[in-house]
Amino acid sequence: MKLRKGDTILVISGKDRGKKSKILQVFPEERRILVEGVNLRKKHQRPKKSGEKGQIVNLPGPMSVSNVKLFCSKCGKAARVGFKFMEKNKVRICKKCQQEI
Repeated sequence: MKLRKGDTILVISGKDRGKKSKILQVFPEERRILVEGVNLRKKHQRPKKSGEKGQIVNLPGPMSVSNVKLFCSKCGKAARVGFKFMEKNKVRICKKCQQEI
């Protein structure tokens, strides 16, 4: 998978289309990611202590990798990711500006 935790992405499809956010967690086996503030789900939480009220919390749900593009900070656009070998290291590059990510 070409995306990693901490990358800035742009959502290209779905109800949150156009949002720019950070990746919180990656699930490579399922090809899904957890993105901050995107694909929010409501979860009903029970009170933990007596006298405390229960509440409804918004939590991000996992979404497919195919619905996002990596946002390149160098060129300021969403682009596909490529790979290049540099001195025995495999680095990710932006397909638009050819700069290292």
